[in-house]
Amino acid sequence: METASSIQQVAALTGLSIDTLRYYERIGLLEPISRAPSGHRQYRQKDIEWIGLLINLRETGMPLARMRHFAELRRQGDATAPERLLLLEQHQHALEQQIQKLEQHLVALQQKIAHKKAYLAQRNGVSSALEQSLDAPTEKESLHAEK
Repeated sequence: METASSIQQVAALTGLSIDTLRYYERIGLLEPISRAPSGHRQYRQKDIEWIGLLINLRETGMPLARMRHFAELRRQGDATAPERLLLLEQHQHALEQQIQKLEQHLVALQQKIAHKKAYLAQRNGVSSALEQSLDAPTEKESLHAEK
């Protein structure tokens, strides 16, 4: 017999709050969770695996509305598998575009940092050279020191 997990256990396992788990069930991201005779939710392993996918989709930026649509398609069964695949492929494409933009921004930022470091090194080098020349004895002071 499959063991059931309480909402507290699932919250600890997934990192989602109890309120979030209840919310996901209320808005249809989760199928209604089975209940113990006491009325407490009893999550099965397949519920926990589905929650893991929902977390992944959310962390990759999928909007809740699209996640709800995906969940609705899943409930409709195997006939919607091609549509679910298309939805995931579209999300993948959007992520790839976002990653490409982030890489471009990263390159620009790295160039700006390199430019600033070079500027500061040059400025510190000039400042250092100036300090050394100010600290060095003048020709007149050198002549007095030799006498």
